Amino acid sequence: MRLTSYSDYSLRVLLYLAINKPDQLVTIKEISEAYSISSNHLMKITFNLGKMGYLETVRGRNGGIRLAKNPTEINIGTLVRKTEEDFYLVECFNGEGNNCVISPVCSLKHMLNEALQAFFSVLDQYTLSDMIMNKTVLKEYFDQSISHKD
Repeated sequence: MRLTSYSDYSLRVLLYLAINKPDQLVTIKEISEAYSISSNHLMKITFNLGKMGYLETVRGRNGGIRLAKNPTEINIGTLVRKTEEDFYLVECFNGEGNNCVISPVCSLKHMLNEALQAFFSVLDQYTLSDMIMNKTVLKEYFDQSISHKD
């Protein structure tokens, strides 16, 4: 199982926002610099996270973004399901484009489906708050990362 960079960056954005004070506004530029990720790429991600209800956007000169939900309300499994386009691990998972001749009698798809369900079962046990249990250490790493770039 491999997540796209879109899901990875979505999780990183939420994590970065979660280590700040709940009412603190953060800019996309700040997140971009902290992770060394393109601001343009993050704009698309933050826009979609806002549409999904994870982020609140404040426009204007002193604007920015912040979490729209408490970290305990943001389930990691749910987020990954929303940010990934598909979970077709193999061709036979996609009913329309399945050209595998042994698909009707193959047990591999059942094993992989079971593994996929186990993957989500684990992710469903965690929230964003679990990702920031070491909030102080995370903040220190971000601060060090930014100070090394100056």
